[in-house]
Amino acid sequence: MKSRLIIKQSGVSLLGLILVLAMLGLLGVLALKIAPTVTEFMSIKKAIETARASGTTVREIQISFDKQAEVGYITTITGKDLEITRNGNDVEISFAYQKKIPLVGPASLLLEYAGTTAKSSASKTIE
Repeated sequence: MKSRLIIKQSGVSLLGLILVLAMLGLLGVLALKIAPTVTEFMSIKKAIETARASGTTVREIQISFDKQAEVGYITTITGKDLEITRNGNDVEISFAYQKKIPLVGPASLLLEYAGTTAKSSASKTIE
């Protein structure tokens, strides 16, 4: 007598495939909604570095940042939202803001961004 080998099929069912694709789709939509805020955050970081290099007084730094913000399509914060401090001869600029992204119905995603040019934590505010 010949013995028959029973080969068990393996793989993903149609329902499993649909669920995996739905989850990947949701993650993709979420990533597409977050990407512009991350790009704007990176633009703000570059703009504060440029403003720090081009100004010595608070007002000069704010004006420089506002010019960079206009060119870089930064709408979240302005020069007046920057916290400008002096640490010895170094000028340090920091910022923090929140971005709320509506998802579905009452659900939304809150992102908190913060950045600084400071090398250390000890600083004194410029008056």
